[in-house]
Amino acid sequence: MKNTIKQIFHSGKFVTGFVIFLAILLTIIIYPLVVAKDPLAMIGNGNFFKPGTYLSIQDTVNSGKTYKMNVDATASIVESKLTMENRSMMAEWLEKYGGVDASEIDVTDAEGLIALWEEKYDPNAEQKGLIAAKKKKYQRLDNEIDGILEDVPTIIAEKNEETGELEEVQSIDSKQYINEKDVINRQTFVLGTDNFGRDVLTELISATGSSLKIGLVAGIIATVIGLFLGLLAGYLGGFVDNLILFFTNLFTVIPSFVLLILISYSVGESQRGIMMVALLIGITAWPWTTRSVRSQVISLRNRDHVNLSKLSGHSMLRIVLTDILPYVASYVVMAFILQISSGILAEAQLSMIGLGPATTKTATLGLMMQWATQYNAHLNGAWWAYFPVILVIALISFSLNLMNTGLDQVFNPQLRD
Repeated sequence: MKNTIKQIFHSGKFVTGFVIFLAILLTIIIYPLVVAKDPLAMIGNGNFFKPGTYLSIQDTVNSGKTYKMNVDATASIVESKLTMENRSMMAEWLEKYGGVDASEIDVTDAEGLIALWEEKYDPNAEQKGLIAAKKKKYQRLDNEIDGILEDVPTIIAEKNEETGELEEVQSIDSKQYINEKDVINRQTFVLGTDNFGRDVLTELISATGSSLKIGLVAGIIATVIGLFLGLLAGYLGGFVDNLILFFTNLFTVIPSFVLLILISYSVGESQRGIMMVALLIGITAWPWTTRSVRSQVISLRNRDHVNLSKLSGHSMLRIVLTDILPYVASYVVMAFILQISSGILAEAQLSMIGLGPATTKTATLGLMMQWATQYNAHLNGAWWAYFPVILVIALISFSLNLMNTGLDQVFNPQLRD
């Protein structure tokens, strides 16, 4: 056993896959201990907040600790407010109706473009061929640009309880800064929030644990069923073998995912919890394990050590457990690893079509993908709502398949160096 374990951990592929998978497991275990937060708590009052740190505006204004900096904030404000679409519109008008040569217009220089626009733009100028709707669009753009370069202070006012009028209590200009550490109330979303305003990072780690649980339970069920039927069919042969092989072939001909869809739909949404989905995946994923174990047992049942046990009067159960099972154990472990990966992918596929776990208490990787798709995260540019999920699914599958390949190199004589 020790020699076998040493051989396994000498495989570079197995070690790489094992380290990745272990890192994912440790993250799932340690993160909730450090960050005690409900993964489904709706913190953000809105959809798809960008990744970053959010400060309380009220605390920022009332902190009292401000710092003066000799930094020109106008340029960055202009760059953020003036989109490339608006710059192209300005350049088009200046060239066609403002009498400005195209070589004098630089859309990358926001301040210079605005200065040129304020000098040349006239809503009453003759604009031949320009429809009324486009004219109004230029006027709206001019209103947006008006005063964009001016450094106008922000006035903070409070209502006087006696007179009922607003009175200025503070004036904030662009050169006043505040240290974010002075702000008490702040929220950091490393991966932003999803369509429900939930912290994606916390939700993702919880969902990864739920999906691994589904994959593990489904893998155990599928492997146990496949192992039992494969041992029975391979050792007994005859009618029992033909009967098991008939049902195995029947389940093999019908795509397992189609079966899974039909069974999941028939179960009903109210009954589809995490464990139910894992059970459904497990009972539809056993055929290929059965066929493989059966073929292994057929090659073992007439070997000398098995015949010797038969002649010694050992029971069938003892022969199977002591003389056959140890020889197929390595294959069963590899099959189990692949079943876990297949279970996670199957849950993701089911959830994407709305047949995954129906739960409001926890999330899975598949459900996160479904929510992101349903609320058009890909169209809104909210990559953080779906890309990390895809990455985690890929990492889990990659690590498990690497581990399986490493084990295959150790136990398969044809692949040994």
